[in-house]
Amino acid sequence: MSGARALQHAKRWPGWVLLVLVVAGLLAYGSTKDVGARTPEERVEEISKQLACPICDGETVYESRNTASISIRAEIRAQVTTTDAGDDEIIAYIVQQFGAQTQLLPRASGFESLVWVIPSVALVCAAVGLWFAFRRWRTAVDTVPDEQDRALVAAALAAGDGAGEAGDDT
Repeated sequence: MSGARALQHAKRWPGWVLLVLVVAGLLAYGSTKDVGARTPEERVEEISKQLACPICDGETVYESRNTASISIRAEIRAQVTTTDAGDDEIIAYIVQQFGAQTQLLPRASGFESLVWVIPSVALVCAAVGLWFAFRRWRTAVDTVPDEQDRALVAAALAAGDGAGEAGDDT
């Protein structure tokens, strides 16, 4: 019977590996896909959504109507229209000019990349741990009773019937 189980297990794991590879490929494609040409106003809007208002609490530069946010949006607009700088370069310039508190999202490099990596590693470790635990529990549950187990259960049932009758007399 263990040969049949091994064959069944061997038929299942390639499907899971293929599924993981397809999902990883789609995530990689989706995260690097460029949306195409954008207008300067769309760039200003997107960049201002990635920066925090230095004065307001919990608002982005895009949402805030504070004078500091208005001046940051004007600087972003000037950078977008007058320079060939990319979005990340403009964000770095704004953070340098207005202070680190304006950086809403941590960078994906250096020490700050741990903010992105640690949750992913923890999720993978938890999934692997659960897989091993479920596998161990399943093998513990899949034991087939033998004649000695059946005799033990029959004796316990017989003793239980006798105890039930004694309990009825009192």
